[in-house]
Amino acid sequence: MRQGTNAIEAAKASIGGDPLRIRDAIPRHVAAGFDALTKTDKELLKWLGLFARARTPGRFMLRIRMPNGFATSEQLRAIADLSTRFGNSVLDLTTRQQIELRGFTLDSVEEIWERLRRVNLSSLQTGMDNVRNINGCPLAGITPHELLDASPVVFALDRWIVGCVGNPEFANLPRKLNITVTGCLENCTHCESQDIALVPATAGGCAGFNVLVGGKMGSGGFTVAAPLDVFLEPHEAVACVAELIRIYRDHGPRDARGRCRLAFLIAEWGLPRLRHELSDRLGRALAPAGRDCRASHHVDHLGVNRQKDPAQVSVGLCVPTGRISPEQLAELAYLADEYGTGRIRLTTGQNAILCDVDVNRLARLRREPLVRHFSPDASPLVRGLVTCIGTDFCNLALIDTKGPALALSAAVEERLGRVDQPLTLHWSGCQAGCGNHQAADIGFRGVRTTIDGEPVEAVDIFVGGRTGPHAVAGQPVLQAVPCDERLPDVVAGLIRARMCRSRSEAARPRALDVQLTAP
Repeated sequence: MRQGTNAIEAAKASIGGDPLRIRDAIPRHVAAGFDALTKTDKELLKWLGLFARARTPGRFMLRIRMPNGFATSEQLRAIADLSTRFGNSVLDLTTRQQIELRGFTLDSVEEIWERLRRVNLSSLQTGMDNVRNINGCPLAGITPHELLDASPVVFALDRWIVGCVGNPEFANLPRKLNITVTGCLENCTHCESQDIALVPATAGGCAGFNVLVGGKMGSGGFTVAAPLDVFLEPHEAVACVAELIRIYRDHGPRDARGRCRLAFLIAEWGLPRLRHELSDRLGRALAPAGRDCRASHHVDHLGVNRQKDPAQVSVGLCVPTGRISPEQLAELAYLADEYGTGRIRLTTGQNAILCDVDVNRLARLRREPLVRHFSPDASPLVRGLVTCIGTDFCNLALIDTKGPALALSAAVEERLGRVDQPLTLHWSGCQAGCGNHQAADIGFRGVRTTIDGEPVEAVDIFVGGRTGPHAVAGQPVLQAVPCDERLPDVVAGLIRARMCRSRSEAARPRALDVQLTAP
């Protein structure tokens, strides 16, 4: 394993290279109080999913691990109850298909963990130098539009990497590692932005996965994951991915944090060396990549969609910007029980899906107040909206995101009317790129600019981003556009240009591809 020189490497070394040992210090930290926590303590607590928020002193955010975005009504009720009893009644659905609980104090954490354990949930290894929540198609196993149900691979990987009590073998990576495993044919996850992605493919008449590696967002921008030229049968997937993680752990860069991702190891080694190392570790030759079976279009699984069982449908609800209250989460759990089988799925678009709804009860479900509020038929300007946390709670963010994103969408719709084309608008509050702004038709990255000598919030605007088999990073077209009353006109102009270019083409999802100059 390489020796690191940054402050986080020093923090890990301070407790023997096993950051999970910070659990043993929880009683001491509770007794001493929040003000006694050092910067190193706060960093190490992130291995347990506990994030001290500078914007809410003395309060924490807890990130819950929810592989593949699968949830049950019992779990949602537990999370809603914890938010009401211990938090600030603010919950967020994230782009990694999980839920963040906010506003609680350190002395409540043991009780929160115990309540989560009773419903088979955990916050372990959801931050810092770990494999983050593993993504997958939210409708895995029930959508007719999949080559195979990949969710068993996701859950097997999660058990291997984290398990019930955490796993030190995978807790000291050079930096975070993002993984997606999907059998969906409709590109419902952002595979090309992942460090490791398994995508549906066939070879020799067998359904399995091709392997993509080295994708990332954040520092340095969107790097599109590259094919490793490897085909895996489903039973081979867990061992192969685990070995790729170990290679990254053992050889990945550990100096400047902005250059500690798997992409930089690949830049140093090249794909052939990585493939050779993987083959050596597995002790066998690797099958070359099969035929990528994905379509070129993107689907968000919102709205009403038939399941494999023709008597059932899924109903994807649009939760604008992913912000949801405990009462709404509890109501979502009620609807899952009342109209389905208690199963809910979370999406990378920060939305929620009710599963197993009897088609004969669909009309009644549509009349439910929560379904009217989180409409399955939301306009494209809201349906495709994704935002990071912004300055509400993140100390890195340079701008507010959630409220302004919704206000902008409403203002643009006033100017254009209802847009009749699929459209994604992603907001990141800073260059960390947590809103995946370079994977969107129109992406916004928060910056600060100066007007009449006063600092104001502004955005750099990107266009043309998309993931899928033909992934490209969104490109900057406008810089430091103030977040004021002029912004809706700028964005409306971008959308008009897109609409003009695509009217003559078949109606299908298409990335924005225009050349613009600053107004």
